[in-house]
Amino acid sequence: MRYEALTEEQYRAINARLGSLDTLEVLKWAYGQFGDKLVYACSFGVEGIVLIDLISKVRPDAKIIFLDTHVHFKETYELIVRVQNRYPALQIEFIEPNLTLTGQAAIYGDELWKSNPNLCCQMRKVEPLAQALSGADAWMSGLRREQSPTRAHVQYFNKDDKFRSIKICPLIHWTWDDIWEYVHAHNLTYNELHDRGYPSIGCETCTRPVAGIDSSRAGRWAGSGKTECGLHQ
Repeated sequence: MRYEALTEEQYRAINARLGSLDTLEVLKWAYGQFGDKLVYACSFGVEGIVLIDLISKVRPDAKIIFLDTHVHFKETYELIVRVQNRYPALQIEFIEPNLTLTGQAAIYGDELWKSNPNLCCQMRKVEPLAQALSGADAWMSGLRREQSPTRAHVQYFNKDDKFRSIKICPLIHWTWDDIWEYVHAHNLTYNELHDRGYPSIGCETCTRPVAGIDSSRAGRWAGSGKTECGLHQ
């Protein structure tokens, strides 16, 4: 099953079929279709932790990639170590940008994330993911429809023109409460920043705590009008 070979009608038909399945069944179907050519791009937020636990029940040695921008919170890096210890068979790979932070500053100036956050995300997230997906047939994300208006129409099975790939999103119907109920029911480890007012956790330079949760994307690029890093646009 290839991105280029599928018609819009086939995408709709596949989603109609997947709509009758639960999350684990969607994952079993996805790995059955794509096997080792399916990659999970995980940011290690709480949705990611839930999805990793579910994936481990279907594919214990699944390939997971983490886009290491080199400006993540230390708590995120510490969490990844805990996750690897809990699921030792998982293949967690750090994907790095072509430019170091020093090299980026030399060309574009210090703190590009402030002066041009879109360019910073493009170089430190979008381009590395494109390279990582060059050998994959499909990739997986923990997007949920409830997260923001820009994600409200995400399907289980999506045509991804940006990366010329197929994007699978098994958690689209999960609510914020569903996520946390699963975490507590299965005693999952998660990023402690969630307990400090961070509903969504990205780069330390562009993520702030918030009072209350109007949106699970609140606190990202606060005050800039930016709501996505570019991976899902």
